[in-house]
Amino acid sequence: MGSFDFMLPYYGDVGQMQDAVRSVLAQTDRDFRLVVIDDGGEPEVPGWFEGLGDPRVRYLRNERNLGITKNFQKCVELSEADHVVIMGCDDLLRPHYLETVRAILGAHPGIGMVQPGVEVIDGSGRVARGLTDAAKRWMFAPRVKGRALMAGEELAASVLRGNWLYFPSITWRGPALRRVNFRDGYSVLLDLALVVDLLEAGERMVIDGTTTVFQYRRHADSESSVQAVSGTRFTESERYFSAVAERMEARGWPRAARAARLRYGSRLHALRMLPGALGRGHRAGVRTLARHAFAAGRASGRG
Repeated sequence: MGSFDFMLPYYGDVGQMQDAVRSVLAQTDRDFRLVVIDDGGEPEVPGWFEGLGDPRVRYLRNERNLGITKNFQKCVELSEADHVVIMGCDDLLRPHYLETVRAILGAHPGIGMVQPGVEVIDGSGRVARGLTDAAKRWMFAPRVKGRALMAGEELAASVLRGNWLYFPSITWRGPALRRVNFRDGYSVLLDLALVVDLLEAGERMVIDGTTTVFQYRRHADSESSVQAVSGTRFTESERYFSAVAERMEARGWPRAARAARLRYGSRLHALRMLPGALGRGHRAGVRTLARHAFAAGRASGRG
């Protein structure tokens, strides 16, 4: 059923990247291409890929460091397939990921996005059950039994209220992804911005609650976590949510506009980060986090 690309933007831990690659190569459905775009400089990595000797694997190293957004954009530009996954370089696929997603695509021809079943693991690969993911599951994610189709304002309002998606696990319809791509200017919310842009373009999503096929790694020293403690990710959040609220209002999606102004999930995250910033004596971070957590409510009168 069409071609399939796994795109892997890489920077960071060599061992976890190698595990991610092995999990792709272990798929029961072997009809795919894996493209790794290396934004780092570890000397042993090119030789390791050469040693794989697998014609399905293409390895590229950037001549200079592009950073998160530009490297993700490059992944989209270099993708060619009907369907694309942009997985994290420390995440893992279950062996039946591709087999499961192909079945969903067969049942929903033309679908723009598939959010498959995900479990969260920590830095050591153990199943993790932290507050962030509990909030995603119980406060923001729709209650899905089996599989559900969502689109338009309904899904936009849902993810703007609290982003419960696991971006690296999502399968994207390739032509739509390449037409929209990631927005410039975002490093933490680039995934949410992409989903909302695709919804505005008329794409739909299937949420699968039947089978766990992806392991999403969450650990404290991730880029988003570091930015969260310093408060810088919330400066980006305020800029994005303010702009998207106006866009949703102009589109005639008042529930989505209100969700963007209230941004409950982002405010809850800021509250959760406050003790850490206080403990580290990060005064600027504390001010940014407190403003984001408590001042956003004043914008809720509209919509």
